[in-house]
Amino acid sequence: MLKSREYKTTQALAHIVGILFTLAAIIPFILLIVSSFTDNAWVSANGFSFLPGAWSMDAYRYIGLKWTLIGRAYGMTILVTVIGTAVSLVISSLFAYGISKSHVPGMKLISFLLIFTMLFNGGIVSTYYCYIRLWHVKDTIWALIIPGLLMNAFNVILLRNYYVNNIPASLDEAARIDGAGEWRILMTIVTPLSKPILATVGLMTALAYWNDWINGLYYLSARNGAKYYTIQIVLNNINDDISALVQAQTSGNMGMNVSVPSITIRMAIAVVGILPILIAYPFFQRYFVKGITLGAVKE
Repeated sequence: MLKSREYKTTQALAHIVGILFTLAAIIPFILLIVSSFTDNAWVSANGFSFLPGAWSMDAYRYIGLKWTLIGRAYGMTILVTVIGTAVSLVISSLFAYGISKSHVPGMKLISFLLIFTMLFNGGIVSTYYCYIRLWHVKDTIWALIIPGLLMNAFNVILLRNYYVNNIPASLDEAARIDGAGEWRILMTIVTPLSKPILATVGLMTALAYWNDWINGLYYLSARNGAKYYTIQIVLNNINDDISALVQAQTSGNMGMNVSVPSITIRMAIAVVGILPILIAYPFFQRYFVKGITLGAVKE
């Protein structure tokens, strides 16, 4: 079948737009990586460039020298992301499965309350007070897992729409005729058929946990909560107070007489921070697009 000229023109324009958006997403990553290998003095004098005049590994040497701090933060980030994502998937999927049963009394009210939380909330002060006074998460690992990230209303709606629109009701009815209960239906039928949306929600949740630093800012003090700092909190602290790191180097705590690469170190830690996400994303990409498409659109 011959393709019309309009079709070819549309496809060409679509490819051009796709390429431009792809470059817009990739170019910052390239500049980030190149900058992390650039000499700090050269960056200070000339700014960031894709083709720097001087290369240096000082930023990564510094990461090696400070691995006690950065490595611990890296491990804490992985731990929080794994635990938070797993628990969030369990809670969100159970919640979504419940409200997908519209014939159950009270589910419409609960669905309304869920959507209401997307539009209104109690504010930072009341939220902070609840987590500090009632649930005592301050200076604990739970401060990085529970507040604001453990369950997301948008993710629950994605899951709920997927259950309603993509899990045939006939499967549910057949399972009930065979004597299966709600738990068995969820675990043996619904969950296996929901891998695309679960992978999508899991990836978005993992990204939120990995990139989160605001909860650490609110609920972790430098005196008692520093051992729970994640890589994003460490990076934020470096951006806010790079002079403290320079002072630590000049006092001899670094173990070597090297200058602190105050600019390129930020780039190097950002590279270290995003590596796991860049490695994991290709394995979830095929589920991600399908999950978003099927879960966000109601038929």
